[in-house]
Amino acid sequence: MKEFLAFITKEFAHVFRDRKTLLMLFGVPIVQIILFGFALTNEIKDSNIVIVDNAKDIATQQIITKIASTDYFKIKGNLASADEIDKAFKSGDIKLAIVFPVNFYTDLLHTNKAQVQIIADASDPNTATTLTEYVKGIIADYQSQLSETMQTPEQIITNTRMLYNPDLKGAPNFVPGVIAMVMLLVCVMMTSISIVREKELGTMEVLLVSPFKPILVILAKAVPYLVVSLLNLTVILLLSVYLLDLPIKGNLLLLYSVSTLYIITSLALGLLVSTGAKTQQGAMTLSLVGMMLPTMMLSGYIYPIENMPWILRFISNAVPAKWYYIIVKAVMLKGLSFSFIWRETLILFGMTLVFLFLSMRNFKIRLE
Repeated sequence: MKEFLAFITKEFAHVFRDRKTLLMLFGVPIVQIILFGFALTNEIKDSNIVIVDNAKDIATQQIITKIASTDYFKIKGNLASADEIDKAFKSGDIKLAIVFPVNFYTDLLHTNKAQVQIIADASDPNTATTLTEYVKGIIADYQSQLSETMQTPEQIITNTRMLYNPDLKGAPNFVPGVIAMVMLLVCVMMTSISIVREKELGTMEVLLVSPFKPILVILAKAVPYLVVSLLNLTVILLLSVYLLDLPIKGNLLLLYSVSTLYIITSLALGLLVSTGAKTQQGAMTLSLVGMMLPTMMLSGYIYPIENMPWILRFISNAVPAKWYYIIVKAVMLKGLSFSFIWRETLILFGMTLVFLFLSMRNFKIRLE
């Protein structure tokens, strides 16, 4: 048993001495439980909405107060008229609009009926349906309380309107998300592996002593994946239009231009990964584990970012897929122009410069 215990002690020493092993044993589970525990939820909270109160009477004020008191909504403003709703939705800041007609309370008193219009951004059909049901539930609760107080069967009729996706199809939501995820993972993984492969095969030294500058060697590695990624994008868009019946409402040239920027951002991130990885397996693991989870959880594609704790919302700003997902939905589904997506485009451009700078700084022209 002495020899056996000695081997066990040696293995414990090896585990706790190896930082990479410790990171896999303790770091990955901690990160996953935090991401899955806080990001994975079907409940939607803190969604931005606007109110158009044409009545401004006691009933509408009571309903607005009930809506504002829940954790589901944040009232971003009270619009003067329904004409401003379209502009509010195009800004991308709101998920829902509630319109109260003139004489809302008067109609309830005299006819026992009144109407409320609920307008939702259905580019994400699941979120739109959930938020609409939340509002209907709040209005139904108010209606029940009012009927008990007035001793008459009051009825508030809700008229729902779904913008950008009236049929509530799933394709308008998952197609932009698939584009964002596929482009990022393919570009990062393939670029990082291609450079590390040269190191493993011993041919990187030959490339570095060639007449080409190191920057040209790196760019030459990235260009083929840029072309392949654009072909991938074309295939996805063709399938979306002709197979899934999802028309591109915005400018196709704008969509390709921003997509090219996003692909370059992903390639730059792949170059950054390659400078830190020593083996192809390490590069692939870092690309898949390090990129897939943040892209899926923190891009807004599967789970709404506004539901998450502030620290995860802050971290999500460093995920390129988040900004590209916003851009694709705006251009492809809503038909918006560059003036509505310039901020997200500028953020992607800034990320590209940062990734390229760090890649060039970490790239070693002398092999160890």
